[in-house]
Amino acid sequence: MDQVAEIKEKIDIVSLIQQFVPLKKMGRHFKANCPFHGEKTPSFVVSPERQIWKCFGCQKGGDAYTFLMEYERMEFPEALRILAEKAGVQLVQKGFDTNAASKKETIYKLNAFAAEFYHYILTRLPAGKNALHYLNESRRIKPQTIETYKLGFAPLSGNALVQYLIKKKKIKSEDILEAGLASTWSGNIVDFFQGRVIFPLHDHRGNIIGFSGRIMDANAKTAKYINTRETLVYHKGSVFFGLDSSKEAIKKNNKAIIMEGELDVIAAFQEGVTNTVAIKGTALTEEQVNLLSRFTTNIALCLDGDSAGQEAMKRSLAVIEKKGLTTTAIVLPNGKDPDEAIKTDPVIFKKAVEHDIPVYDVFLDILLKKYSVNTAQGKKNIGDEFLPFLSYISNEIIKEHYLRLLSKSIDVSPEVLLKEMERLQKKEIITQEVFVPKYQERSREEVMEEYLVSLVVQYQNPHVLLAEIKNMITDYPWITPSLQKIFTNLDLFFARETLFSTKAFLAFLPQELVQSFDACYLLSIPAFQNNEAYIQEVKKVANDLYVLGLKRQMRHITEQIHQYEKESNEEKMMDLQQQLTPLLEKLVKRGVK
Repeated sequence: MDQVAEIKEKIDIVSLIQQFVPLKKMGRHFKANCPFHGEKTPSFVVSPERQIWKCFGCQKGGDAYTFLMEYERMEFPEALRILAEKAGVQLVQKGFDTNAASKKETIYKLNAFAAEFYHYILTRLPAGKNALHYLNESRRIKPQTIETYKLGFAPLSGNALVQYLIKKKKIKSEDILEAGLASTWSGNIVDFFQGRVIFPLHDHRGNIIGFSGRIMDANAKTAKYINTRETLVYHKGSVFFGLDSSKEAIKKNNKAIIMEGELDVIAAFQEGVTNTVAIKGTALTEEQVNLLSRFTTNIALCLDGDSAGQEAMKRSLAVIEKKGLTTTAIVLPNGKDPDEAIKTDPVIFKKAVEHDIPVYDVFLDILLKKYSVNTAQGKKNIGDEFLPFLSYISNEIIKEHYLRLLSKSIDVSPEVLLKEMERLQKKEIITQEVFVPKYQERSREEVMEEYLVSLVVQYQNPHVLLAEIKNMITDYPWITPSLQKIFTNLDLFFARETLFSTKAFLAFLPQELVQSFDACYLLSIPAFQNNEAYIQEVKKVANDLYVLGLKRQMRHITEQIHQYEKESNEEKMMDLQQQLTPLLEKLVKRGVK
């Protein structure tokens, strides 16, 4: 057995998936809402016996490796290493890397080298003296916090990092460019970050995927922050600053506090508020919310109190509500940002964190202060800005609560507000393109074919069912070749074996049919009162399926007859009519008139 198979044997897929998705036992399988597409009815099935999973909604499926690769968006070599560690297997084999995976690993390695370099410059060399003073004195960041986050400094020399990586670490210049650590300028390769305090950015698994660089001079005419450009491993809309170190606190508190900047998160961390992360952008993205939902069901927005912060809060809300998470807001005094509020009075900041407010209360309060409730125009402005947010709320009780609260606040009846909300919803132009996978619609006959094979392979003794229905569908014209082949292979298997096990049958089954077999093995089937009821259902499905097959053949022949009738080809018409006769006789035998 090779190591890939050995690891797969030692990993329990149910335990693995339950670390990410809550599973519920249903019969011999486990079910859940699919983590890969939105759904309200569970169609994600996990088999402890087969150690496989499949979603019957989006059609994704596989084993422990494919789940981890799909869920964590990683390549096979990284999934292999993670599962090997979980299984207690020391990897010795080589050659697992794909080209993309190898490039990702190279970028992770280069980023780790760069982080060490920047940190060393900040903490050990004269070139980092001013930056260290800035962090210690101006930003009040403690030395131990600098160590915790491995903060660094990129010198102004132009190519210090590039030279270090090429000469000391023997890294190729093209790899440095691909990692986003350098850029080309007048034909030369220069450091991407220069003269900035450096914040390493980790994914939630601890890999350094990029960096954020901040200027120290608040009056400088350049961007305050710049981030690593998009690479194979860094995508701004899918990452947070601080999640790798805060995810356990987020789980423990069942709440993630969202802030705007790295310094906000660091200041909160120093005051013992550790369940915080910073967004890399102006608002939360769907990908970020999906990531956070793995760790908590509650989001607290602690963004800057200025108008930009309020706009970011509004843009984030639609995405959060779509995921069904509870959203609150942390209101800081005098509209300050978290870092400034902590420096002014950490006790007041902590009280604000402990007394977060439902986000809709905050929005309504802002609007009531912004517009007059004594004029028709003021009431209209409040309704125009507040009602679209209420349409995001999926819980009707909460929606009703805020409709009544708004009604009381501006003295307009709830019925009128509801009509206006519906009008605004119709008027709203959806600007964000949402990808909805389209699956090929199947005929009733194709669905029944899968159901029949599923009933057979999931029965405690498929040999019994096969004996019952084999003659009933001997000449049935299957639409799905793979299902016909599974049926045929079952018959061949029982010609040489008397006892059935999925393991033995899969060893017998051609490899190209395993995926189809797995789908049938995981398909949800009804719970029957007893074996007799189960057998009767199988016989009924087999008979109905056979009748549908006969009717399909007859429709095809009839269509051909009509075609030859147009061509006045009587000979062909007679031949086809003769083919119809035995099909009609078979229908009559099955009790169909």
